[in-house]
Amino acid sequence: MAGHSKWANTRHRKAAQDAKRGKIFTKIIRELVTAAKLGGGDPDA
Repeated sequence: MAGHSKWANTRHRKAAQDAKRGKIFTKIIRELVTAAKLGGGDPDA
């Protein structure tokens, strides 16, 4: 197979997975920052 590269296939799949994972982490971090700004809870607990 001319031009066949396992890494090329892996790279495309990994890029999609990383983008999806990054989007989830960004959402969670945004929620954490918002919760921290709003306060609430006892920081000494």
